[in-house]
Amino acid sequence: MEESSEAVSPSMGDMRTPPPPPPMHPEPRKSRGGFPVRLLVIALVVVVLCVVALMAFGGAKVEATPAMKSATVATTFSATPSAGDLPYQTITAESTVELNVKAEGTETVDLPAQGVITIYNEQEKTQELINNTRFETSEGLIFRIRESVRVPAGTEGAPGQLQVTVYADVGGETHNIGPSSFKLPGLKGGAAYDAVYATSEEGMKGGFSGTRASVAQTTRLARYEEMKPEIEKNLYAAIAEKIPEGYVLLGGATFIDYVAEPDAGAASDAVALRQRGSATAFVFPKESLARAIAFSSLGVYGGQPVTLRSSEGLSFTPSEGLRPVNGETITFSLSGSTDIVWIVDTEEVRGAIAGKSRDAARTILAGFSEIAEARLVLKPFWKGTLPEDPAEIEVKLQEPKSE
Repeated sequence: MEESSEAVSPSMGDMRTPPPPPPMHPEPRKSRGGFPVRLLVIALVVVVLCVVALMAFGGAKVEATPAMKSATVATTFSATPSAGDLPYQTITAESTVELNVKAEGTETVDLPAQGVITIYNEQEKTQELINNTRFETSEGLIFRIRESVRVPAGTEGAPGQLQVTVYADVGGETHNIGPSSFKLPGLKGGAAYDAVYATSEEGMKGGFSGTRASVAQTTRLARYEEMKPEIEKNLYAAIAEKIPEGYVLLGGATFIDYVAEPDAGAASDAVALRQRGSATAFVFPKESLARAIAFSSLGVYGGQPVTLRSSEGLSFTPSEGLRPVNGETITFSLSGSTDIVWIVDTEEVRGAIAGKSRDAARTILAGFSEIAEARLVLKPFWKGTLPEDPAEIEVKLQEPKSE
């Protein structure tokens, strides 16, 4: 008996359906109200950090512009050494330049040694010394000045000083000596003998008797003129380095003397010409000079502290063309234009506005005559009162503006 075969269809339970793919981005868990909790936390952190930063970098700042007025001056002034309403100081400098020149012949000479000495005066009055005044070393060697001078007054602890050139009484090499001290025989027997004396920092040199190479006088003088620009450059550079802090050197207030130094040793067919320049510069405290100009040139000025923005436009001229004398009252005319700048006391400004409200501080700042403009900045911006401690207030001075 044959078995019958019959196709059987699988039941629904036997069919395997593949699971759906997982979502690419799972949805964030939401709070009951539907607002993302993570975003809320981040926002709160940012707000707190901003507040902390504003408090940490908070403070008060005043940007103040000093008052300034232009002044044109053409007035005569008097100044006294290191004291008074308009004091002055002197600065000295020296420079020696040497130049080798081809010999044009020979000469027989009998030249005295020479050098620079500093004369000191411990008397409270000026000491006048006439031409040919003698200066004697402890060995009895005599040197003389060739022009009359006036040595400034001083005291035993701070004698007046004056530098001059002296020349040996006789020619030759006997007076070529090293640094020495000198007395003045002409003052012997009086109180000035012990109060007036001199010293030399460098030796005396140039004394020579005999025959040597030479150049014509016209050649010598022409070469001396060629040396002067280099000497002046050296002198002005040396003076600029010596100007005290807060002082100013005016155009025309530097005086230079040129002295032909003894020829130095050179080859037999050349002459070593030497020339020395000595400069004296008169410098003034910038604030004192500004006050003097303000009183003489500004229509309204109450004597407040002021200074000069620049001194480049001012020119100094000794009265009647006379050269000022170190250690004495000097009279001079001043001409030109400059800007007078009022000095702002930043400590006073801080103390005046500390602890004040924003509006009160602005009113106080407006009352400072030395301030042309003032801008107040408070941080954080919602603060309405300045710090109680003046040290926490910054006062920044701006560049003054011309009227």
